[in-house]
Amino acid sequence: MEEKSNPHLLKLVEELKRSSHQHDAPVWKTAARRLDSTRQHWAEVNLTRVARHAKKGETLLVPGKLLGSGEITFPVTVAAWSVSVSAREKVLKAGGKVLGIGELLRTNPKGKAVRIFG
Repeated sequence: MEEKSNPHLLKLVEELKRSSHQHDAPVWKTAARRLDSTRQHWAEVNLTRVARHAKKGETLLVPGKLLGSGEITFPVTVAAWSVSVSAREKVLKAGGKVLGIGELLRTNPKGKAVRIFG
């Protein structure tokens, strides 16, 4: 397996592992494991899928990229490693929030009510 070289990604994976252990939050351990795998195993989630399977007001963690294909008409909070410009605009227009995974980790260290999506 190819060694990861992105220092931001490496730091995030370590923060996720540490927080999982400190706060007994398995959601962060799962996210770290997914981000530590090869990119071909990372999630690529379209808004169509979010609109179909998410609930209003839910907090979703996408260990990969959120893509803008489709529409969403209700607010959700989405944290992802990467978000397309169109996906960001559509989530914000629907009244939702778009965060980086590290930002979600800092605001919710126990991982309460966070669902891994993708």
